[in-house]
This record gives sequence, C-alpha cells and structure tokens, in this order.
Amino acid sequence: RLGVAAVVWDAAVVLCAYLEMEGIDLRDRSVIELGAGTGLLGIVVTLLGARVTITDRAAALEFLESNVQANLPPELRPRAVVKELTWGKDLDNFPPGAFDLVLGADIVYLEETFAELLQTLEHLCSERTVILLSCRIRYERDLKFLKMLRERFSVSEVHYDSSKDVHIYKAQRSSHKDDF
Repeated sequence: RLGVAAVVWDAAVVLCAYLEMEGIDLRDRSVIELGAGTGLLGIVVTLLGARVTITDRAAALEFLESNVQANLPPELRPRAVVKELTWGKDLDNFPPGAFDLVLGADIVYLEETFAELLQTLEHLCSERTVILLSCRIRYERDLKFLKMLRERFSVSEVHYDSSKDVHIYKAQRSSHKDDF
C-alpha cells in the first residue's frame, strides 16, 4: 500500500553504516530526516544519540511511527519525533536553519519534486548545517538534481559503496568548515 515508503533501501543502510563507521558524533545534535519511509535511518541516528525529527508525507506516517515505537527503547523515544513534511509545503512548521544535520536516503528520484526538495533544504539549513544525501545514480535526472544542488550548496562526494553502488554526498551552504 505504501510502495516506496515501505522498503528499506540500500541507500539508507549505507548511510547508517557510514555514520557509525566514520564515528561521527551525533550526541545531542539536532537532525532531520527527509522522506524517511520505514524510518531506519532516523532510528539509527537516534540510537547514536541525536535528537531526530523523522519526516515523510502523511500517507507514510502511521507505518513510520509504528516502526519508531517498535525499534527504539522507551527511554529514547522522546528523542525521535515523527512529523509530516511534504517538500515545499508547510515549511513554517519547521524552524528555519535549526538543524545541525539534514539526512536523506534515496530521496532523489522524482524530477517533479526537485525544486520543492531544494526549497526545503534551503529552509532547513543554516550556514553550519550539513546535508548528507545517499543515493544510487540511476538516471540522467539524478545528475541534474546534483547540478541543481551545486548551484545553491557546496557539494562533495564523501563515500562510495561499490558493492551496493551507493554514493553519499555532503552539502553545505558555504565552504564553512564543519565538525562532522
């Protein structure tokens, strides 16, 4: 019934492993996950110590919330909030630039959502915010999104998992040096 939102994509698994293996300190960091689907990434980031807002469209929220409840110990559940977010809409429900880290796993696939996704990223990011996007480059349009992202953010590839063919890109508003 939920289609793509009910699948654990390789990109989420690779990004979880990257965050853990790189030893990125997420304790008490403010994190938002876009297009969370099953919530795997948001759950792992919560387990790594972050305060996480896990978002998706309305249709996916019930499933997402049940996964979060089932997979986080009770004492950590208050650190993970499931919230509706349709890119480009109702951005006032999210404080601008309030997040240390914006995460997205396999969220770049519908070309008609690219402008709204970029608008959402711009709203959520301050100068210090780091964006980590993990994805397969399947189509020419995926490269088009990266080009659009590079017009607004400083973007670099920080990891490539050849076994799963997943790239992780890091983006920031400026060339500001961060501590991630």
